Amino acid sequence: MSVPHKKGVLLVNLGTPDGTKPSQVRRYLREFLNDPRVIDINPIGKWLLLNLIILPFRPKQSAEAYEQVWTERGSPLLFHSQDFCDGLSEAVPEYEFELAMRYGSPSIKSGLDSLRGRGCDEILVFPLYPHYAASSTGSSIQAVYDVLAEEWNTPAITVVPSFYGHDAFIRAFKDVAAPVVSEQSADHVLFSFHSLPERHITKSDPTGWCQMGEGGCCDTMNERNQYCYRAQCIETARLLAEALQLGADSWSVAFQSRLTRDPWLTPNTESAIADLAKNGTKNLAVMCPAFVADCLETLEEIAMRGAEIFEENGGGTLTLVPSLNAHPSWIKGAAEIVRSLIGPHRPHRAITEEERS
Repeated sequence: MSVPHKKGVLLVNLGTPDGTKPSQVRRYLREFLNDPRVIDINPIGKWLLLNLIILPFRPKQSAEAYEQVWTERGSPLLFHSQDFCDGLSEAVPEYEFELAMRYGSPSIKSGLDSLRGRGCDEILVFPLYPHYAASSTGSSIQAVYDVLAEEWNTPAITVVPSFYGHDAFIRAFKDVAAPVVSEQSADHVLFSFHSLPERHITKSDPTGWCQMGEGGCCDTMNERNQYCYRAQCIETARLLAEALQLGADSWSVAFQSRLTRDPWLTPNTESAIADLAKNGTKNLAVMCPAFVADCLETLEEIAMRGAEIFEENGGGTLTLVPSLNAHPSWIKGAAEIVRSLIGPHRPHRAITEEERS
């Protein structure tokens, strides 16, 4: 007789407040910004930054932004992620699936507990961040291990690596973007990625080779920049531009969502949008390939504020290309990734009568 052997998949996204009240947003931001992988400065400076500058003022501002994108189903990030989880569960019925958020609800602990409660003793952790960053992928993986470290019997864990250049990911985003770019007759496509402090990029370089893009060090992926978030973003943009058959002068890259005054990745998306408008772009399509689900950063920051900036500076129409959400191409592609990593069913060795005794 063999021991039952079940496999589970934990999908992990970044997180969202439970609601749009400033108190709910403050609770979410406190958990998020207290992560030492997100704000990696000395403890005293961090306490002052959070408690005297960010948390007294930012929650009200962010709550107003969340109000603009909240729906009857609640947070777009949450329901798009749940729809994706449900679709992937149907596409790969041989595995158990659970959704978790690094910050907020549903928690990583609740997701792991649910999978373990269903008998899963092999778990694939699927961080839903195409590009590696210590503040997203690294933090989520660490949180998974921290939860499992509390258990006496820990399951076998496999982690999906960054998929910024995976054929399944590029194909899915191309399938989403191509009709939008064509229908809007876009004369330029801006690839906008979430920004990071420059120090996060240099800290991720074990070789000391990083030149922050100077000399073309991020233009091609190689062994020396394999953990470079900026290089991964540029590679994604290049592959998508190629898939969409964009001319060399009809696309560019920028970085959005700066938080502090420290040096962050440039060019800044808001500045890039304004410059494109001033330089004669009339129909601008913006893709945000760092996000696999539409959220505050895409719906409010780009589709609303970005469109205003574009118009104010002489542009015509700015169109947000939807994220992957639960698009059939993404569900199909993610199913390919899951099946390639979690492997075939392997029952445990049967326990003999001698071993039982």
